[in-house]
Amino acid sequence: MKYIVCEKPGVFLLKDKEAPIRKKGEALIKINKVGICGTDLHAYGGNQAFFTYPRILGHELAATVLEINENPKGIKQGDNVVVMPYLSCGNCIACKNGKTNCCTNIKVLGVHTDGGMQEQITVPTNILLPANNLTNNQMAIVEPLAIGAHAVRRANLKKDEIVAVVGCGPIGIGIMKLAQIAGAKVIAIDINEQRLAYAKEKIGVDYTVKAGEHAATKIFKITNGDLCTAVFDASGNKFALETCPDYMSHGGRFVLVGLSKGELTYTHPKIHAKEMTLMCSRNATTEDFEYVISVLDQFPTESFITHNVPFTEMIHHFDRWLKPETGVIKATVNFNLKTHV
Repeated sequence: MKYIVCEKPGVFLLKDKEAPIRKKGEALIKINKVGICGTDLHAYGGNQAFFTYPRILGHELAATVLEINENPKGIKQGDNVVVMPYLSCGNCIACKNGKTNCCTNIKVLGVHTDGGMQEQITVPTNILLPANNLTNNQMAIVEPLAIGAHAVRRANLKKDEIVAVVGCGPIGIGIMKLAQIAGAKVIAIDINEQRLAYAKEKIGVDYTVKAGEHAATKIFKITNGDLCTAVFDASGNKFALETCPDYMSHGGRFVLVGLSKGELTYTHPKIHAKEMTLMCSRNATTEDFEYVISVLDQFPTESFITHNVPFTEMIHHFDRWLKPETGVIKATVNFNLKTHV
């Protein structure tokens, strides 16, 4: 079977190997489609934390079951499945407290262990979710939307709150729509006007603000001086992360979803005066995946996926997906060449 491996930063190779043989507790699945995310882009660029080469990327997966034993979820051969790509230990303090998303020994497919950029892969049966009601396009975006769902759940949003989401990439867009579903009003913030337009026209956010030195003033006016009761950063940009508290109301919450590799600096009296609640949001849980699947019909999947190519052409196109000016929001790769959705 064929697979694509990132041999080292900037180098992909299309190779052949034997199909995998599943072990006890595993399922053999056929990959139909893989979504490309920021982690894949950073790994290719050589600036992804906790990463080693060579590595088969891919953790946003649409798949069909080829072999599986009897299981509590009733998944059987031929079923379409979403893969929850976080391999947690089940024994650490986080897992025991139901926080498998931040397991102390977590391994993520395509990051710490080989992922789904291959025609077939074996995975633990317990990370599969039934998805016969979803298209391949929908299955491939459940994981990034689950990241957003987890962040929204962490923030415990209430109806009619005004929230800000910084970063109109795939994760940020997901947070915006899920915040709307929770009943919040959304201000989208980004430097890219094309992505702000997408947030306004396709997601239906209430307000858009171009990031920069006047952003806080604009948000002040939009909210009649109250600012936002919750602010989500989905950019991972150091400047954005350090600026977000300026958008937040007194008594507000700041949720860090994007990841910066460096140190962040805040003026303590400034955030103390607001009694800021600062929380990080990492990965997602089964609950988040199931919730996304239940509301996915409210998400504009077809406009969200802007680029789609067969796996035999991915290497040729990948460099373009690093450039926002190409209009990319979400790129996907088809492994099932007979499938176009």
